Amino acid sequence: MSKPKIGFIGLGIMGRPMSKHLINAGYELTVYDIVADSVKEIAAAGATAASTCKEVAENSDVIITMVPDSPDVEAAVFGENGIAEGIKSGSYYVDMSTIAPSVAISVGERLAEQGVKCLDGPVSGGDVGAQNAALSIMCGGEEDVFNEIKPIFDIMGKAVLCGKLGSGQIVKACNQV
Repeated sequence: MSKPKIGFIGLGIMGRPMSKHLINAGYELTVYDIVADSVKEIAAAGATAASTCKEVAENSDVIITMVPDSPDVEAAVFGENGIAEGIKSGSYYVDMSTIAPSVAISVGERLAEQGVKCLDGPVSGGDVGAQNAALSIMCGGEEDVFNEIKPIFDIMGKAVLCGKLGSGQIVKACNQV
């Protein structure tokens, strides 16, 4: 895959440095967060600001979410002006949040009906790992999709494929224990 346009939703403690690494690596980034100041900060670093998750999806080949919890992922994807309203068939969706494995599977299956290739990729390493591009990224999904997205993961840390969709979340839960 040539350098895709990336959409990044969730510019908190983890998402801000992760998105900056992608910008610094030369990716064209469109960003959104419910906190306007976070969007302004990343736009000042070179990203394009969006006003909704739908707008991010409309302008991206790969959409990444990094939000607090399962309900936040569901709202970003399926809520009003959500990713599902703007995403194109053939696009990629990667949720890097830490959420319930069942939600990762459900979101992936629903987006697959729209022709979207999905991965879950929760991270470990905290804010220091995010700042230093040293995150451990535990992925679930199809191997070919993982291999296509791996160059993006490599900018933020080290990624491993743990199994089918939802497996990244299961491995992350085990890691936390």
